[in-house]
Amino acid sequence: MNTSLRKSVIVGIAGLSLAGSAAGCAPGQASGPQDTGAASSAAPSAATGGGSYQDGTYSADGNYVSPNGNETVGVELTLAGGAVTGVKITEHPSNPNTRKFQGEFAGGIQSQIVGKQLDEIKVSKVAGSSLTSGGFNQAVEKIKSEAQA
Repeated sequence: MNTSLRKSVIVGIAGLSLAGSAAGCAPGQASGPQDTGAASSAAPSAATGGGSYQDGTYSADGNYVSPNGNETVGVELTLAGGAVTGVKITEHPSNPNTRKFQGEFAGGIQSQIVGKQLDEIKVSKVAGSSLTSGGFNQAVEKIKSEAQA
């Protein structure tokens, strides 16, 4: 193998390694642009502290990092019998791209969590927005602490 071809192969492998590492980053880390697919999912999480929650409406902000920097999303959950009966997202976009993803997230989150027990709520991607999910999950953890009976 000649030297030029060998260098090209090594550079290509290094690039693939870097791309693979970036793809494995947690949703709260800035490693690349937000997902643009339309898939959504809500994965149950292990009960954090478990227990009962007081009925009511609770609000919290969650933070996450996007390619544009630090972002915040507001979450308001209404609880009854430990289950989510309503959700409202307050968008705090810092730029048009964040506005787009937070808007898509806000439009898709209700179908993912309403009717589920609060301890089951942990979303990874909603309406194509995966990074906003990190801020949402952080806000849900704050709400769990506030709502503990």
